[in-house]
Amino acid sequence: MLEFLPYLLRGAEVTIEITLAASIVSIIVATIAGIARLSRNRLVRWIATGYVELFRGTSLLVQLFWLFFVLPNFGIKLNAFVVAVLTLGLNNGAYGSEVVRGSIVAIPRSQIEAAIALNMPPALRMRKIILPQALITMLLPWGNLLIILLKGTALVSLITIQELTFQAYNLNVVTFKTLQLYGLSLVLYFIMAQGIALVVRALSRRVNHGITRGGF
Repeated sequence: MLEFLPYLLRGAEVTIEITLAASIVSIIVATIAGIARLSRNRLVRWIATGYVELFRGTSLLVQLFWLFFVLPNFGIKLNAFVVAVLTLGLNNGAYGSEVVRGSIVAIPRSQIEAAIALNMPPALRMRKIILPQALITMLLPWGNLLIILLKGTALVSLITIQELTFQAYNLNVVTFKTLQLYGLSLVLYFIMAQGIALVVRALSRRVNHGITRGGF
């Protein structure tokens, strides 16, 4: 098994790069869409809802193929890495937007009314009062979503990206060591998923400690 490990680790490195980049995209998009779905502007709400329903209601694989194979027909050609990051980020962001929206809605109304009474502008109110408290509720669900995103990276092997699943498949075609290769791949995915879970739990403890001490 050790002879296969360097190749699989090279694939795991690409998997981690895609996961990190797509996570940033998904968090940014989810935050914007989650807040937009609470907007008083009907058009903004409709656009945000349309995005969420589109990406939650269609297959991740089809979305991936659309960006990689269909968009070039309209003169838009993106490299495989960018397609992978955008597709995973937008798909995961659609689910994450509901986490953001639900966490904001869960803030006690008295907190918002107190901020209004202090004449806080909406943007400052969101940044100083609402989001710091909502972050406590968001973090653990986001950990689950990021693990799902990690596992979704296996699909990008279908658009020629040489991540972990791609490397395992190619080695299996040559060596027929199916049990060893996919067993080792399973272990590597598990380690990466546990890494995400540990980071999220550490952040959750830190945020809770900061709120308790008035760090925000």
